[in-house]
Amino acid sequence: MELQTLTYIVVGLTFALYIGIAVWARASTTGEFYAAGRGVHPVANGMATAADWMSAASFISMAGIIAFQGYDASLFLMGWTGGYVLLAMLLAPYLRKFGKFTVPEFIGDRFYSKTARIVAVICLIVASLTYVIGQMKGIGVAFGRFLEVDYDTGLYTGMAIVFFYAVLGGMKGITYTQIAQYCVLIMAYTIPAIFISLQLTGNPIPQLGLFSNTVADGTPLLAKLDQTIVDLGFAQYTAQKTNTLNLVLYTFSLMIGTAGLPHVIIRFFTVPKVKDARSSAGWALVFISILYTTAPAVGAMAMLNLANTVQPGPVAAADGALEYEARPQWFKNWETTGLLTFEDKNGNGRVEYRKGDSNELKVDRDIMVLANPEIAK
Repeated sequence: MELQTLTYIVVGLTFALYIGIAVWARASTTGEFYAAGRGVHPVANGMATAADWMSAASFISMAGIIAFQGYDASLFLMGWTGGYVLLAMLLAPYLRKFGKFTVPEFIGDRFYSKTARIVAVICLIVASLTYVIGQMKGIGVAFGRFLEVDYDTGLYTGMAIVFFYAVLGGMKGITYTQIAQYCVLIMAYTIPAIFISLQLTGNPIPQLGLFSNTVADGTPLLAKLDQTIVDLGFAQYTAQKTNTLNLVLYTFSLMIGTAGLPHVIIRFFTVPKVKDARSSAGWALVFISILYTTAPAVGAMAMLNLANTVQPGPVAAADGALEYEARPQWFKNWETTGLLTFEDKNGNGRVEYRKGDSNELKVDRDIMVLANPEIAK
């Protein structure tokens, strides 16, 4: 069986599972549509919350930005995780205790003000639209590659599927769908990471493989990555390239912004009691940490594999760069989506991946997680 056919079958089965769960758990009352009837077990809610958290931004984009920015991108790990802790400690239990379905309801009733409720609605819509734009980018990337079509076609196809099971099942359907999604997502993220870590370092634990020596020459993986991208003209991967104050302020802004995400806050309305809201927050942090501790390894290993693929020989050698006509299949696959492009600026027929205007390869950083297993073969 061809790999693409097998891919269609596996991904098709996962979506059949999601839609089947949405039909099985479809909402029959207002309480089930908005808050899953407030009957979700804390562990299950923690898993569903983690799936919410592991959206396109975390699952696809975070390791991608780490791959290209290195050390400086650690602020996303700290900011998003810190924001979740802020939400779990200072917001979730109290919102759940008040017993309202939505944050605007809570704000309006808590401060006895219609104006406050309207302001909360406006903030919620702005935050939601901004967030959804990022998620739609992830849908376009994933479906574009999966269906081997351009980005726009992939985007519209994915939106139609998500719209179907979200509207059908409401919060109840989405909750149980997301439990299944978490299992699929975490397996899809960690299994390739384990084998790529084994391939590069011989260590099956990516978090440890990141700090291990490479199998090829015994050089520490991060040191090898530093040398590889410095040779290509880029800044050192492990070096801090922006000032500390900027890192701290950026981290705090991510924390505060993340704590206000409406689709995550609503998760704490779905459990029976205030105690369960605290418990589900703790379980969610456990489930989230699996991905967040794996992401730095995925990003670093993806960048090393990409650099070694497009620059198999010495940088100074005329034939050191990858010959475009001999480019691997993964390269061709991502060209189809329009998210990886090559422009032969010097006319030598080779993919010159360099820093600056002479760079001939444009790689959308959001493809790195999905392309990583293909690049590593």
